[in-house]
Amino acid sequence: MQVLQVQLEVGPDPAEVGRARRWARSRLVGSGIQHDEPLAETLILLISELVTNAVVHTGCPAVLRMLFGSGKAEAGTVRVEVADNCARPPRRRTAEDDETNGRGLELVDGLADRWGWEREGAGKAIWCEVDRAVPVIASYRRDVRAGARVLAGAHR
Repeated sequence: MQVLQVQLEVGPDPAEVGRARRWARSRLVGSGIQHDEPLAETLILLISELVTNAVVHTGCPAVLRMLFGSGKAEAGTVRVEVADNCARPPRRRTAEDDETNGRGLELVDGLADRWGWEREGAGKAIWCEVDRAVPVIASYRRDVRAGARVLAGAHR
């Protein structure tokens, strides 16, 4: 299996989320995913949510990794991982209508084709994958993205 991996160290500061998005956009373009593709928008939103969760909920530095398959079997999948030094597992919440946070993992679940977490060293890594070649339910993703854009404004 051939995989290209790029990574960025992220400090424990909410301002780092914007830096992570800018960095990720440049790496996506470098991997052949244009900034105006729906896939790029989805990946940037996933990255924003996972990095925000790591920075806000752990107070620890994190590492953002993006993995691009380059072999025939894995060329259609982009994997995003955010690792931190906090051993506490991620906790999925159900936010009330008037709450301003608590929807991050719900968005990840709605946008990614797969996601999960695993222990890594003294901490954990939360990951998600988006399949490039597999058709998606466009109306579902469009509806989730529209709602997510409204919510993502709170993270900027």
